[in-house]
Amino acid sequence: MGAPGFTGSPLDRVDHIRNDGDAFNALLNDWRGRVLGLDGLDPQVSAEGRLVWQSLADVALDLDLILLGLHEERPHFVPIHSGQGGAPRSPAVWRALATLPAEEAAIYGTARSLIDWHNGHRFCGQCGGPTKTFRAGWGRKCDDCGKEHFPRTDPVVIMLAEYAGRVLIGRQSAWPAGNYSALAGFLEPGESVEEAVRREIFEEAGVRCGAVRYVTSQPWPFGGSQLMIACIAQAESDILNIDTKELEDARWVSRDEVRAALEDAPNKSFGAPPPFAIANTLFRRWVAES
Repeated sequence: MGAPGFTGSPLDRVDHIRNDGDAFNALLNDWRGRVLGLDGLDPQVSAEGRLVWQSLADVALDLDLILLGLHEERPHFVPIHSGQGGAPRSPAVWRALATLPAEEAAIYGTARSLIDWHNGHRFCGQCGGPTKTFRAGWGRKCDDCGKEHFPRTDPVVIMLAEYAGRVLIGRQSAWPAGNYSALAGFLEPGESVEEAVRREIFEEAGVRCGAVRYVTSQPWPFGGSQLMIACIAQAESDILNIDTKELEDARWVSRDEVRAALEDAPNKSFGAPPPFAIANTLFRRWVAES
């Protein structure tokens, strides 16, 4: 069974180089260096469905570059596109992710998360002063108070509640008609993963759950940098009380229904999440348990 989306990058992140200014400058002058091609925040994709890379010699000298890592000793960078942090997902991204090899989607996911983070931290959260990049693009430092800021990841639980051989799925009104997914929500301060799973299922669908088991995890680069933590919870009943501010609908589905959705069968009762989404992986893992 395949690994979750946005994982499997072949790049060595070379943390030891990030604090070595001389080593970083040497990589910036390495003729083998490659720069990720972007259209705004969307990845440029070749006719073969691969990421497009430019030579360092072909990009503007004043670009602020992040060192993504090394592959076969060749440095890989991405430019920070200013003023575009938090841009909504575009159809072009979805089309690109449908063709990109898993390892290249992982590279793009890292790049996208970092660009969004930089655009959201151009000013210091402590004193309000302007910040500048340092650590090869893996940090920002305030010009005024000297505070250092580093990229962070927000944990999100995404889960299936299971009861009598069926699982609970839901949909939001903004999604394409007929599409459903697992329920999800951010962890709150002072809360364990298990507690967050139980709270989110109860808040959104009114279902109480007991035992919670971890399945897998996935980085998610949209809407900031998130770590999706996939779980399955044992529900105590199948009676629903849906919070319509969170969900348009929720329903219980069988393994056969989930299998049909994953296979995009003509008789499917709902549309499944795309393969690069961890909800798709969670569905597949649950179906495989039968």
